[in-house]
Amino acid sequence: MGIVGAGAVGQSVAAALVAAGLSRRIQVTSWKPARATSLVTDLDDLAHLSGSPVRAESCKTADLTACEAIVICLRGTFTNTAKQDVRMTGLQANAPHIAALATRLTGYRGTVIVVTNPVDVMTRLFAEVSGVRRVFGVGSNLDSVRYRLTLARLLGVPASAVDGHVIGEHGDHAVICATATRVGGLPLPVPLRQVRAELAARPLRITEGGRARFGPAAAVLTALRAALGLTDTTVELCTEHGGAWHGIPLRFTAGAPAPCLPPLDRSEARQLAGADRKLAAAYHQIRHLHP
Repeated sequence: MGIVGAGAVGQSVAAALVAAGLSRRIQVTSWKPARATSLVTDLDDLAHLSGSPVRAESCKTADLTACEAIVICLRGTFTNTAKQDVRMTGLQANAPHIAALATRLTGYRGTVIVVTNPVDVMTRLFAEVSGVRRVFGVGSNLDSVRYRLTLARLLGVPASAVDGHVIGEHGDHAVICATATRVGGLPLPVPLRQVRAELAARPLRITEGGRARFGPAAAVLTALRAALGLTDTTVELCTEHGGAWHGIPLRFTAGAPAPCLPPLDRSEARQLAGADRKLAAAYHQIRHLHP
């Protein structure tokens, strides 16, 4: 298993992988090599103290081609003070790093999971520059989990009773699939205003204390278990669908994904089209990085 990026999210993903034991070896690389070395040393302590068989080592980008899967958590240098469209702020800073990495991993045949924001645009950029066929972004999975938790709290039911998805952009144009949402197997009116307010406020509450780490790390584990064929399940991931790159539910069977977009009403379909236009416009801004 390979990890690109040893910052806050990369550290959390690495620790989660050591604990989960999905791979006996984790290779970490960073555009700041000293940070990768530091993380590997810390992970070695974690593995021995927890009895994990997983061993971590620092590596060069070229070494990642032997990995079954690669998780991209890299982050360029920028300060994010935005209160709206928070994830899109990293577009110009992160895109050159993603394009350079994709160029170096051209021909890679494994699975790539992208965490770097804006994740839907970065997923497309990596896929189109590298030519790698199995590239997924984790944003909509995290949004969907937050949606189910929020709706469960508002309705006073267990989160396990809520079946619903958030699709489109991992950002301000996320689309709540209220029409297809079921609670205890039954359709119920979704208090959309309250849900949207909480979905907007939740990331800001998290970033007040630093940066989202553990939610994205868990989303990565969910995506890896599905993509590597360890679990047959449905996961909301960014992928190419209908000519657009956006988050949709994918049904994984033995590691093979199949789109299973829920039925949308007119409003939801318009929202998804709006999200697609926004993501396409953002991609156009960094299209020059595609050789």
